Amino acid sequence: QIFNGSSKVTVAKDSKGKYFIDRDGVLFRYVLDYLRNQKIVLPENFHEKERLKQEAEYYQLPNLVKMLNSAIMSPPKLGQLQHSKVPPISNSNSISPVSMEGKTPGYITVGYRGTFAFGRDGLADVKFRKMSRIIICGKVSICREVFKDTLNESRDPDRGESDRYTVRFFLKHNFLEQAFDMLADEGFKMVGSCGSGTNNAGEVKAGMDTEEARWQHYNEFIFERR
Repeated sequence: QIFNGSSKVTVAKDSKGKYFIDRDGVLFRYVLDYLRNQKIVLPENFHEKERLKQEAEYYQLPNLVKMLNSAIMSPPKLGQLQHSKVPPISNSNSISPVSMEGKTPGYITVGYRGTFAFGRDGLADVKFRKMSRIIICGKVSICREVFKDTLNESRDPDRGESDRYTVRFFLKHNFLEQAFDMLADEGFKMVGSCGSGTNNAGEVKAGMDTEEARWQHYNEFIFERR
């Protein structure tokens, strides 16, 4: 409507003739995900559903508005919001040998490099966990089965083949416990883990908090499904 002139809303242009839409850029990422996939995945503990609904109404996306209305009334599990046709994810407590029949056995390794957020000048009274991303390693087909739309494959150069292994997947969120829940829902159990400090791996990069660098660590968790 903007480009063909049928829009009732006047959209400003900058000096280069580009359209300028004065909306929330952070929330637009979820609108863009919906336009790509016709479904939306929200982070766990997402508290801006009402504002996102306003964005959906502005962009005239009635189906997205309906999905957000249902999410506001009954918050979804694991931060996932999809069409009503999608069956609900089974509870990890109900996993049984019968429910896991036909599932491909295999291993998945979950790793992350993290530290603690010390705040400006280290004055924060609570030191929260801080990580850049959660790394996923394993057989491609199994990783896709477990993590679904939360899996980011953009750094994996070998596209297409699913009967192969990769060490270059990572998740679209930074919630470690959400990844564990999704693994448990698909019948995986943790069989091992390891961790180490990485504070002596090299010089502190410019602009990086020295206290955060001191507490850097790397952890891996190995999950198995038989």
